[in-house]
Amino acid sequence: MTLRGPDPLDPAERTALLLEKRPRHLPVAPIAAPPQRRLPLLEQTREIDVRWRPIYAVWEITLACDLACRHCGSRAGHARPEELSTEECLDLVRQMADLDVKEVTIIGGEAYLRDDWVDIVREIRKRGMQATMTTGGRGISKERARMAADAGLQSVSVSVDGEEDTHDRLRGVKGSYRSALAALENLAECGVRVSANTQINRLSQPEMPSVLETIAARGVHSWQIQLTVAMGRAADEPDVLLQPYDLLELFPMLGALKERADELKVRIWPGNNIGYFGPYETALRGKMPRGHMASCGAGRSTLGIEADGSIKGCPSLPTNAWTGGNIRDARLKDIWERSTPLRYTRDRTVDDLWGYCRTCYYADVCRAGCTWTGFTLFGKAGNNPYCHHRALEMQREGKRERIVQKLAAPGEPFDHGNFELVLEDDPNAKQEQ
Repeated sequence: MTLRGPDPLDPAERTALLLEKRPRHLPVAPIAAPPQRRLPLLEQTREIDVRWRPIYAVWEITLACDLACRHCGSRAGHARPEELSTEECLDLVRQMADLDVKEVTIIGGEAYLRDDWVDIVREIRKRGMQATMTTGGRGISKERARMAADAGLQSVSVSVDGEEDTHDRLRGVKGSYRSALAALENLAECGVRVSANTQINRLSQPEMPSVLETIAARGVHSWQIQLTVAMGRAADEPDVLLQPYDLLELFPMLGALKERADELKVRIWPGNNIGYFGPYETALRGKMPRGHMASCGAGRSTLGIEADGSIKGCPSLPTNAWTGGNIRDARLKDIWERSTPLRYTRDRTVDDLWGYCRTCYYADVCRAGCTWTGFTLFGKAGNNPYCHHRALEMQREGKRERIVQKLAAPGEPFDHGNFELVLEDDPNAKQEQ
């Protein structure tokens, strides 16, 4: 198969974007605000709040980072002002186990920049949960790989976002591509299972076939893919983001990549914003429990934790609007069961949707898909234009949707701007004779 997919950019546009300097009006790594404290919890716990339990937790154990990724939603770089102590972290692990969490993925920033990261991993394993990590890989030396193996870390996902020039441009540090590949090799050599993850945007999309071959050659067991979302630094460079109509070329490529991944024995794991309900849904998600995409799992099956103890239903959701409480103020179980932000997807109905998603055939099953993707575009959940089914329906009508940034992001961790959704004639639509 070809090692290059469809490119939404012409050669001149691609060259210009690769060489584009960082926006100068924002700091590369701002200092995060202190955590929100003493947030109100609701009085009653309902049956539905007990029925839903966080099977999977993603835990930012520090916001410190040794990369400066230009598509980083959290604008990672500096540690948060009030990150949890070692003892607080270990107690939180115990609370997650009591809440029936099955797997904990530690992230950053870069998780290994905390001196006690292996102690946290050991406690996760001691409490019977799976322990995994996601990393940019810059500092995964053989020594750190051995530390990870000795602590019981079961799998590490290394970010590979294109071929070398593209990856280094997106990751903000020259040499980060080679470091990522070395991390895969160091971990595998020390007996830690490896996987990879890739963000899909206008720079990385055509290089996805090449990325698959590269990571497969290094023994990855799975490959998580997701669309770059307009949050944090990614919102500073909207020209890098895919347009909704780009999905018309992306998904046929993903279908072909799924076949190739099966040949290579690499499991493709679509992120929550890869969707929804188009002709490749069965190929991409057919082996998942429902066989297709379901509604957003934030606050139902997933849990997000920030390094200062802030609790969210999903680690990617913006902090200010979606924090349900802080572990220093309340037990994790109480925050999970009795905070309004974490109850959002448990209570959401079709009547909470708007725009195209409100009238969609799949509205009650999908409920606008990934809350994070839609909210960071419009500052309001319930409408998500990054949907393959939706793009196909638009195409049948000779239309397409385009996002246009109307308000820039202010430059804070987990921030976002505001976009307008433009419905326009599809210039590629066939003219009636």
